[in-house]
Amino acid sequence: MLVNLFNTVKGYGVPVTLREFLDLLTALDKKLIFADWNDFYYLSRTMLVKDEKNFDKFDRAFDVYFKGIENMDDLIKMIIPEDWIRKQFEKELTPEELKKIKDLGGLEKLLQEFKKRLEEQEKQHHGGNKWIGTAGTSPFGNDGNHPNGIRLGGKSNKGMAAKVWEDRTFKNLDDSLQLGVRNLKIALRKLRKMTRKGDQFEFDLTNTINSTAKNAGYLELEYIREKMNDINLIVFFDIGGSMDPFVKVCEELFSAAKSEFKNLEYYYFHNCIYESVWKDNFRRNENRITTQSILSKFTKNHKLIIVGDASMAPYELTNPGGSIEHWNKQSGEQWIRKLNGYFHKSVWLNPVHEDHWDYTSSINMISGLMDKKMFPLTISGISDAVGYLSKRH
Repeated sequence: MLVNLFNTVKGYGVPVTLREFLDLLTALDKKLIFADWNDFYYLSRTMLVKDEKNFDKFDRAFDVYFKGIENMDDLIKMIIPEDWIRKQFEKELTPEELKKIKDLGGLEKLLQEFKKRLEEQEKQHHGGNKWIGTAGTSPFGNDGNHPNGIRLGGKSNKGMAAKVWEDRTFKNLDDSLQLGVRNLKIALRKLRKMTRKGDQFEFDLTNTINSTAKNAGYLELEYIREKMNDINLIVFFDIGGSMDPFVKVCEELFSAAKSEFKNLEYYYFHNCIYESVWKDNFRRNENRITTQSILSKFTKNHKLIIVGDASMAPYELTNPGGSIEHWNKQSGEQWIRKLNGYFHKSVWLNPVHEDHWDYTSSINMISGLMDKKMFPLTISGISDAVGYLSKRH
């Protein structure tokens, strides 16, 4: 019954095997979870995904697959047999809770009423005992007091919801992609500057011959340091929200850059760069890196590339406190000026089609902050950006 989920996940590039799929079915058969969407999501992700860099691929596949379910009844029946649900409810709930559930006629009636009220409701509602909203005693919404409700959004405070619908979290970009990467590598390769440095040495045939001849025929071996890429590159990636449609092209760029530049530093941000960024999206709230420390750590000769759609409300860029996630003392505009002013060469790569840039005021504002060094995230755009970065002056 879940074969199509397996095929969808595999089709999105997650290296899942039949053995792992059978393990998931076994876990369901052993009743490791019960009638909980959130638990099923985490169980299936644990069983089918072995590397966290594939979490975002799994999320997209999971979302696409379950959008194909026509109604909630099909979803319940597909994951867990109806008789099992009834037995588990009788087993897990107290007599008082079972009595309250019967107020709506049981689980089937609960789901039917939910769909009916969702269709009838025309506005937000908070409190009360019928409509879908927050607080109150309605079985639908968030932060209410019904023993067997369906939670929509927010964080559960009562632990009573039968289902949880949650947004995707930000995921790290996958640096292992190969499809479509070759042309990006060729474009980035123009930025490479090879110099002889490092601890590794290679045999120098020409100088060995010359030294041996000067040494009256006695062999004199000569070595030189190997050539290494001397370009130091820093890349900032905008992640999440409006950048979700551009995940694939950003992953390809990330993969190409990692393979071409040994001296690559990368960081993530959301919408606009403020006083801190991060390297791991799963721990972005705990492990922050101050933007000022990056300016202090790296020299002005590092090449800076910022990748983002530059699409946001103007106040997110211009105002202190403009960030949608936290209170920022200094505006994003100030930080972009600092970054662009510190490094000798910096560019902004935008995945939004260039023809649409004039329709978004923040794109024009950021382009101005970057001294008009904004380029489209295409092969030709990257070539132009790399051409600028590689210039000496």
